[in-house]
Amino acid sequence: MTGAEVLLMVDDRPSTFTRYAARELSGRLVLLRFAETAQDLPEEYLVETAHLPAFWVREGVPAEEEAKRYREWAAGLPVPPTRFCNPSEPRQAAAQRFAGLAGLPHLTGPQVTLVRDKAAMKQRFRELGLRTAEFARVRSAGEIGRFAGRHGWPLVLKPVDSFACVDTHRLSGPGDLTGIDLGARRWMVEEHLGGTEWEVCALILDGEVLDAWPSAMPCRPLDIVDGAMNANISVGTGEGPPVDLRALVQRIVTGMGIDHGYAHMEFFLIDGEVYAGEIGLRLAGCEIPANHGHAYGFDVFGATLAVYLGRRPELDYRERRCAGDLLLPLPGSGRIRRITSREEILAMPGVVDAVLKVGAGDPVTARRASHNASGYAHVVGRSVGEVEARMREVLDRFAIEVVPEREADAVPL
Repeated sequence: MTGAEVLLMVDDRPSTFTRYAARELSGRLVLLRFAETAQDLPEEYLVETAHLPAFWVREGVPAEEEAKRYREWAAGLPVPPTRFCNPSEPRQAAAQRFAGLAGLPHLTGPQVTLVRDKAAMKQRFRELGLRTAEFARVRSAGEIGRFAGRHGWPLVLKPVDSFACVDTHRLSGPGDLTGIDLGARRWMVEEHLGGTEWEVCALILDGEVLDAWPSAMPCRPLDIVDGAMNANISVGTGEGPPVDLRALVQRIVTGMGIDHGYAHMEFFLIDGEVYAGEIGLRLAGCEIPANHGHAYGFDVFGATLAVYLGRRPELDYRERRCAGDLLLPLPGSGRIRRITSREEILAMPGVVDAVLKVGAGDPVTARRASHNASGYAHVVGRSVGEVEARMREVLDRFAIEVVPEREADAVPL
């Protein structure tokens, strides 16, 4: 990549995108790290990125004070950052506020609310003329029951600022509320929609949606957290939804005043009608962006960095196929006794890349979240159906055994 501008990027966990940026933007990348997420940055990753300047935001210190300290620190760099990128959903509010205080391009407070508060988001969707599921903010079981009385069971209960289905529940009746602390977070409910759920990712520059790429989901996210196959398939062929996706995302981008970035959206198609689900202004989770690169044969991460650096990327597609990321299961917490090797996974039909995040002997902690996984494999094919069939074959052949810590201590691994 060329160009002199330097990018300040939030770095609160290792990801394919941040690793790509660390390789490609050496000398033009500065990392912004938050002390409260230090435990999410493994030592080997800190070593891997030690060549990059990194500013640590201290915990418990006023943002204004930290931004002032940052500006003084950045002034000592060969070239201070002039652009900003936040790929982190949970850090959106704090990161964008920090960028504003640091004098960098950023989302305003109202914009952060629109892309983080799901109730406010859906209200804006409706103001823009889009259909959504019926929804309401709730604080008690009684309010949930009254909503169900109007719209029926099942319904979906979620924190207004959740992501990756964390603390999101499908409720079939009042009894499903057992064990859920409604006082712990700000909650909303929405009707459970049928139809087909799709995803779309888009790149935005100067308020224009440059292109939009659809993804099929073999299983819905709420089914995934309950054990269904965890996969997304970028549809580079003509099998995508019969929807003008660029126009759909453009309506939202214009309505929210978004200038640039990577957007990830979920929507439902019911009897030919689009129902807007949610949108995030950051890279899609799991390995969805990489799917688009495999499906269309282009440098998706380079194109994404370009829009955050204020440059128009060349979207030169050299491929048209389907490509998906299959998250490999992590069946429980404890210690891994055995796991299928990367080499074995790469030898399976359609697999073009595979990453194992853990190995035999490693301690692991499973979470009820859509990104819970022991690793992932990228699988390609001529159609959505072929990719899905190949993914199921990978799952049939993939083996992982996790034993409780006490058992692992008693029996040699």
